[in-house]
Amino acid sequence: MSPLLEALLQTGLQAALAAGAAALEVYDSPAAEVVYKEDRSPLTLADRRAHAILERALRTTGLPVLSEEGREIPWAERRCWRRLWIVDPLDGTKEFIGRRGEFTVNVALVEEGRPLFGVVFLPVPDRIYFGLRGKGAFRIDAAAGLAPRLAEPGGLTRLEPVARKLPLPRERGSSLVIVGSRSHATPELEAFVAQKRRELGEVEFVPAGSALKYCLVAEDRADLYPRLGSTMEWDTAAGQAVVEAAGGLVVRQDTGEPLTYNKEDLRNPWHLAGRPEVLGRAFRPGAPPA
Repeated sequence: MSPLLEALLQTGLQAALAAGAAALEVYDSPAAEVVYKEDRSPLTLADRRAHAILERALRTTGLPVLSEEGREIPWAERRCWRRLWIVDPLDGTKEFIGRRGEFTVNVALVEEGRPLFGVVFLPVPDRIYFGLRGKGAFRIDAAAGLAPRLAEPGGLTRLEPVARKLPLPRERGSSLVIVGSRSHATPELEAFVAQKRRELGEVEFVPAGSALKYCLVAEDRADLYPRLGSTMEWDTAAGQAVVEAAGGLVVRQDTGEPLTYNKEDLRNPWHLAGRPEVLGRAFRPGAPPA
């Protein structure tokens, strides 16, 4: 890994940990302030605090930052960005408000439209996932304690003793495990799961929130994550990086091609995440759920 890339990954990890700590302070407070955006989706005090921390930390790298807060940046300006950060300061806002704990801070570095690395931090179980293209994906528990290590020179090497490489050893049966949205389930997702049960028999469906779903695929606790509904680039970039670094794929449902980023239209197409051999059996590109 080049010194520059190592420094960027170290910055991304530090930023995610700091933003997650700020979100957790609000989560643990007696009442989290909630306001509503124009589309009536919730925005919390934690979201705003975490965004400010990410913006401040990542801007020091000299690279642009794209998030929901910057969605109005003109395409004429963005199209020139070869490298950029794509972040979601609080993914899984409904899980946060519902106090189900499955919310994440997502930080990804994108180069030429593809995720180069990604960091997904879950403050409540205090667990962090990160993946770097060509270098592998990892999970670390008790993650909040990593901040002092990362602040020291060679901070990434200090993570090696506590990092578990993904995928983890398989500790489940042979039935297909599909993970899907807890708060944004769609009729198409229900039809997809029903179709797989007709085709394969025993299929387990596991509901989960936020980018955690990509991480469950990366660590092989789930075989497949079909996202047959709306997402934006900041919802998926970090999770895709972790899945791909662990040997999996995140592909468009219509073409089977990988998701790409910093597009003129920041909305994602429907897509599926899984290991190549599972995706090969699970769907035909362009075929709608039965």
